[in-house]
Amino acid sequence: MRRWLTILIVALAFGAVSGIAAYHKVSAQERSAAARWREIAWPYPRDAWPAGRAFRCDAESCGGAVEVYVRPKIGFCNCDTGVADDDEVDRVADLDLISERFEPREPGRVVQLADLSGRARNYELRMSDGSTHSAIGIALSHRCDLLVAVAQGEGAGADLQRIIVAFLASDDMHHWMMASLGGH
Repeated sequence: MRRWLTILIVALAFGAVSGIAAYHKVSAQERSAAARWREIAWPYPRDAWPAGRAFRCDAESCGGAVEVYVRPKIGFCNCDTGVADDDEVDRVADLDLISERFEPREPGRVVQLADLSGRARNYELRMSDGSTHSAIGIALSHRCDLLVAVAQGEGAGADLQRIIVAFLASDDMHHWMMASLGGH
């Protein structure tokens, strides 16, 4: 009986140590993912909407340099339909802040981020220096309010969308987005 008790205690101790190690590994990965983004100053002049938050991820961390700009547009969304179509994403996603010359690469897709739903669409931006960049515009609704995010980067559009959606889904960004929209 004593032998079985010893084996049980050792097994429980091993399980506890493994669980703690796994927790610390996941926490370190989450901190690492968050650390690769650094907040930068909002680079655009004031317009009808308040400045939002801007972030940069260096090429080493994101596979290409990426910048994302996020801001709320309170009272700007259709309360009944939310973000209904790609034309709305084209109109509201702030792509024109980066470049007036942008073209969609494909139809948009439905996006759900926590309490927010809307659409995301990939674009090609033609910059003033003649270069082209990939971009993604995201428009998300919550009640009658809108949250827009636009990102530009050096990578392919699908990779850029995956990176940006993961960033926006992070705990810190989710809390900020909901607070900026007056949510919980």
